[in-house]
Amino acid sequence: MVRVKIRKVGNSKVFTVPKAFKTTSAEYEAFLGRDGAITFLPARTNPFDSKDAVKKYGKFDNDTTGFIL
Repeated sequence: MVRVKIRKVGNSKVFTVPKAFKTTSAEYEAFLGRDGAITFLPARTNPFDSKDAVKKYGKFDNDTTGFIL
């Protein structure tokens, strides 16, 4: 476990990523959990947003009819 502190930079609060983590991604998606936990995941592109996928299947319109939720 590594403990980091939040510091203020301008109007933002930032975490420093420890060198030991050896990160490879330059961009992350951040999620805030119910219990206050902050999770960072490497940002990835959505394969279904590619031009080929949209051409073949159409753009998803958020209609979940027919899906089991």
